[in-house]
Amino acid sequence: MLVQSFHAPLDAGALSVVEGFYGGALPGCAVVYNDRSGAGSRVGNPLEGEALSAAMAPRVAREMGVRYRIQARHSGQDPWLFLDLRAGRRWVMARAAGRSVLNLFAYTGGVGLVAARGGASEVLNVDFAASSLAVAEENARLNELAVAPRCLQSDVFPAVRQLAGLSQPEVVRGRRMPPFPKLGQRRYGLVFLDPPRLAKSPFGVVDLVNDYAAVFKPALLATAEGGTIVCCNNVAGVRPDEWLDRLRRSAAKAGRVVRDAEWITPEEDFPSRDGQHPLKMVALGV
Repeated sequence: MLVQSFHAPLDAGALSVVEGFYGGALPGCAVVYNDRSGAGSRVGNPLEGEALSAAMAPRVAREMGVRYRIQARHSGQDPWLFLDLRAGRRWVMARAAGRSVLNLFAYTGGVGLVAARGGASEVLNVDFAASSLAVAEENARLNELAVAPRCLQSDVFPAVRQLAGLSQPEVVRGRRMPPFPKLGQRRYGLVFLDPPRLAKSPFGVVDLVNDYAAVFKPALLATAEGGTIVCCNNVAGVRPDEWLDRLRRSAAKAGRVVRDAEWITPEEDFPSRDGQHPLKMVALGV
């Protein structure tokens, strides 16, 4: 049982209540607490002894018949499997058969994994973090797959720009860019775009509130005519209807038409009191 706090740490009494409840409901279940209320959302509470061993123990999770490597604590911050994205994984698994799939900001490759399990003809995971892709490759080895997902370690901007047929110069305004893999133009039948809220690199800025188009446009242009791009936005304050309208306008500026839009709603274990889920997922037929 992984417990995380983000705005304020749990005091000993509150944590004891949680441990007692789940200890009774799930006998033998280890409870691991990560306090991420400090600067940068880094885990701030040290563990030792049995608690540390439980936190660092490698485990295997199962979801929809697929196996995933999980670990309550590791060198990064976030869990290796985002549970609120399950609805998106289920949607992709049901529609991946025979399609080429591009998984951008792939993290530990969960979407690419279900695409392969669903019968995709080809899967490419793209992420900058080698440590995350190492977990993605381990996830693939845990499962029997007809087509193994490929992993490309790269900043997403130069990778997707090249796939979209856009230029990615090696020198910009007199400054040499960091090395990046050289790719040819390629369009995919299904593109999954799940960027972080805010990230900066020499190649560009990811900003889901003010400039989603910066990552959406090249990802859209890497989507085949008649294909589908699934867009995710995890910023709670973004209104779904306004965001979808911006996506449609961005597509029109890029010379593409959004033929249809299907919202993918998080499943029942992630309810929303006002119907405005923090995680928004929409599948655009283009």
